[in-house]
Amino acid sequence: MPPENSPENSPENSPENSTVFALPSDLVAKTDPALVADDEAHFAVIAAGLAETVTELEQRLDAAQHDSSRHGTAALERDQEVHRVTARLRALRRFGLDLCLGRMDPVDGESIYVGRLGLTDPKGDRLLVDWRSPAAEPFFGATHADPMGLVSRRRYRWAGGVITDYWDEVFDPEAFAGHAAALDDQSAFIATLGETRTDRMRDVLGTIAADQDAIVRASSRGPLVVDGGPGTGKTVVALHRTAYLLYADPRLGHRRGGVLVVGPHRPYLAYVSDVLPSLGEEGVRTCTLRDLVPEGATADDEADPVVAGLKADARMVAAVGRAVKVYEELPTEGMEVETPWGDAWLSPADWAEAFEAADADVPHNVAREEVRDALHDILVDKVSGDGEAPEQQVRRELLRNAGLATALDAAWTLIDPLDLVGDLFSVPAFLRHCAPHLTPDEVRLLQRDDPTAWTTSDLPLLDAARQLLGDPDIGRKRRRQEAEREARREEMADVVSTLVEHDDSEMMLMSMLRGQDLQGALDDVQVPAPDELAGPFAHVVVDEAQELTDAEWQMVLSRCPSRSLTVVGDRAQSRAGFHEGWEERLQRVGMTGVRRASLTVNYRTPEEVMAEAEPVIRTAVPDANVPTSVRSSGIPVHHGTVDELDEVVAGCEGIGVVIGAPELTGTERVRSLTAELAKGLEFDLVVIVDAGALTPVDRYVAMTRATQRLVLLER
Repeated sequence: MPPENSPENSPENSPENSTVFALPSDLVAKTDPALVADDEAHFAVIAAGLAETVTELEQRLDAAQHDSSRHGTAALERDQEVHRVTARLRALRRFGLDLCLGRMDPVDGESIYVGRLGLTDPKGDRLLVDWRSPAAEPFFGATHADPMGLVSRRRYRWAGGVITDYWDEVFDPEAFAGHAAALDDQSAFIATLGETRTDRMRDVLGTIAADQDAIVRASSRGPLVVDGGPGTGKTVVALHRTAYLLYADPRLGHRRGGVLVVGPHRPYLAYVSDVLPSLGEEGVRTCTLRDLVPEGATADDEADPVVAGLKADARMVAAVGRAVKVYEELPTEGMEVETPWGDAWLSPADWAEAFEAADADVPHNVAREEVRDALHDILVDKVSGDGEAPEQQVRRELLRNAGLATALDAAWTLIDPLDLVGDLFSVPAFLRHCAPHLTPDEVRLLQRDDPTAWTTSDLPLLDAARQLLGDPDIGRKRRRQEAEREARREEMADVVSTLVEHDDSEMMLMSMLRGQDLQGALDDVQVPAPDELAGPFAHVVVDEAQELTDAEWQMVLSRCPSRSLTVVGDRAQSRAGFHEGWEERLQRVGMTGVRRASLTVNYRTPEEVMAEAEPVIRTAVPDANVPTSVRSSGIPVHHGTVDELDEVVAGCEGIGVVIGAPELTGTERVRSLTAELAKGLEFDLVVIVDAGALTPVDRYVAMTRATQRLVLLER
């Protein structure tokens, strides 16, 4: 069965009308066989290749799903194969011939067709090159100044499995003499920018511009800042860069940690949710900062801006680290540990040796188990050094020793992350000790009646506490696992003894069951997987990064030890103010080797809107990176009164938003949002009620969401 979007399923491709091109009547000149015959022939080959590929993948998937013979690692590899084949099948069925973005005509050689995915025929001949491959780079990067070896480039616009328009960019005009009907690259490109929006980010892969593509393909080493004003395609670049890096950089694959995309809010995540799957990447984690901490789901905004400012300081995250160290106190006195085989003296030097056994990179609560193990090793050597006391029995006895457990609890205390952070806000002396940079007045200001009344400003501190402490129940869980393992060992020992006792074979084969191989198998205890957002990730993308506080940056960096990041933002859209350069800002929070790439062309916002928006932001950020619009909507900005609101909303012909009227009940097409929640989104119609009540930054952000029409209403 052909893919649902494929031309085989389109009425235009019935036997009596097999063309892939279905251009409207005003573009009939572009269906000249001299212009499209080569494409028609190649698309027929692609269609056949698609059908054969889908059949082959279906057979592989069926075989893998019914293969029950694999176990262990082999079973894992089978499951991964099922995932890979399923994802590729889904992409092929979803797009069909629409996989083809366009073609390149090199100076030397045959035309090269570029696709969302690579495709070959059964003989291995290339039908489509993957857009991320080096061979496809000229399709996006060629310009008249640098044609990159091309004579021309063609891009297609697909709808329902047929081509409804296409446009050519010619780098050698003589090569296209006599075929001017197709040479409308700018008009067709600009037309795509003005199309009506939906509630999802539209597909723009086929129209990625050269300046954007250069950023998409930039190296993943170190932090890269993508700096650009409204409508420059920052988010588009970030998401396509994610798909490109996963394809081109083996260091970032899912087995190496994969990629995390951090967005500003839930509407943003919903808006971009289809972009990466449409590019063949379904395993990328996406979240907001709130999602990184369980308490983020219910945390309120910080009511006091002064308190929020204090908690935004990265030194407050460092205070959490000092708080943890309070609960790691080396004993200064020794103790006698009683056992049935004799008493053993545990000296301060023994305690110091056990403390040193704790790995510095291991969370506090997990490291406590390492300290406990080291103490037990020291005591076992002292008690059973002469060989008279059975080692395993000594260890079991030490596990039950209440005095030793009490001493360990006092020296290296198990701590719950919520309790630790709560104590900072309810015990002034504790906060003064852990955050010496705070003044007495600031310490008092941070105290609160309910220490667990979490706010969004607390989330970086809670996250740091979890990262530094680990699971407070780790000891109990481990002891339960050890008890279960010991019970299995004893049960197996009884079985083995019975078998050996009744073994009458000449080679006494059953005695081999006492070997170490079996013991090793019993000791292989499975550890639960960490939270899927805890990292570490090989690469992290942060959109609307200008909004992150120093403390929030610590949440991100703790998940990206490689410091391979794509940082996307616009200083002018920072609600808290952004008065330094990107390089200085990121170096201050712990990043070095920062590179910056600027986008200066506004593809989204019409000239009419930008003419009113630019003066607004210049008053607040004189050096703002205000991009230049490349198109005009022909619709002037409308000024009116709130009495017109219902009429304006009713007349919306696409997707709209009303900002500044929380009392408005949204419709299927028009939503009511704050300026903050509208950030990162785009709408055909933007209505702002009482724009003067917004800060200049919020007003600028709200105005530049418009792709067609902006309406400013006063109460």
